Amino acid sequence: MNRTVKVLHLGALTAAAALYIGLTTDAAAQNARNCAPREAVVDRLADGYGETRQSMGLGANNSVVEVFASDETGTWTITVTTPNGLTCLVASGQSYETLAEVLPAKGKDDA
Repeated sequence: MNRTVKVLHLGALTAAAALYIGLTTDAAAQNARNCAPREAVVDRLADGYGETRQSMGLGANNSVVEVFASDETGTWTITVTTPNGLTCLVASGQSYETLAEVLPAKGKDDA
């Protein structure tokens, strides 16, 4: 995978992890319908929306943050899986696109 795409995905994962941590400090506090065992969530995303994992990273408290998306439908979902295997939906939406933007050269001011 292109380094730039990895940086962009890592940025999205970091933002999702920060959002997740800001919303709750305990997985038990999550609404039961937004969390389930990881296998059930992954199966639902694949069967119901055609989404597959596009990127992943390690978040706070050793949680795994993943971005799932479908190139066909454009839907996307961000999940966080706790070390005990509970996966919670953090965000979802439409119009997913894979980007390969180039970082600006160091020392350049694009004002």
